[in-house]
Amino acid sequence: MLCCMPGVAFVPALLVSWSSAAFIISYAIAVLAGHVEPLVPYISDTGTKPPESGVFGFMINISALLAAITMYIRYLLIEKQNESSHFVRSSCNMFTLCIGLMGCTGMGIVATFQELAVPSVHDIGALVAFGSGVVYITLQSIISYKSCPRWNTYFVCRVRMAISAISCIAFIPMIVFASKISMTKIDWTPGEKDYTYHFMSAICEWTVAFGFIFFFLTFIRDFQ
Repeated sequence: MLCCMPGVAFVPALLVSWSSAAFIISYAIAVLAGHVEPLVPYISDTGTKPPESGVFGFMINISALLAAITMYIRYLLIEKQNESSHFVRSSCNMFTLCIGLMGCTGMGIVATFQELAVPSVHDIGALVAFGSGVVYITLQSIISYKSCPRWNTYFVCRVRMAISAISCIAFIPMIVFASKISMTKIDWTPGEKDYTYHFMSAICEWTVAFGFIFFFLTFIRDFQ
């Protein structure tokens, strides 16, 4: 099905499907192995212990590469559209790409340095990945509005802006609640110390992660 898509639409489609599979497969293996509780673990918790750590690391690194390729194609697409419409500065487009690539680097760090092995490096990578990702999709939403109505419909722009807003709103409590957790562990159970902070932060983390996936899903039509 991906090969039948016109243009380069298969790239964001592959990114979305591969990233979704990475989250779901790692989660399923971790839960079935008894390494995490089924109720909303952190995404990183599902890729900390073997065998799911190998699957998680491999698939997330591929996702980071696919995301970088998608962002670069998006950059080239905007540059080409901008030649006739002049709706955004080239420097702004380049800045947006750089922010996105920073997020991809953060994803690579998260995939390579497991949560329990090198927690400080892992946390920095996660902060860079999520923070840069939120900024990237917000800037892309603004650029989409500027390119209306010639290159985008207002419906798509509103969808992108809604996803960006939800991701931004979820990102802040994700960081706040995570900062209140006093221990690094993956086997959380209801009722223990800091569980509420972990639970709320994890919900926000999954919200932001799938916000990125749904945002890139809107690129498919543009890439055609």
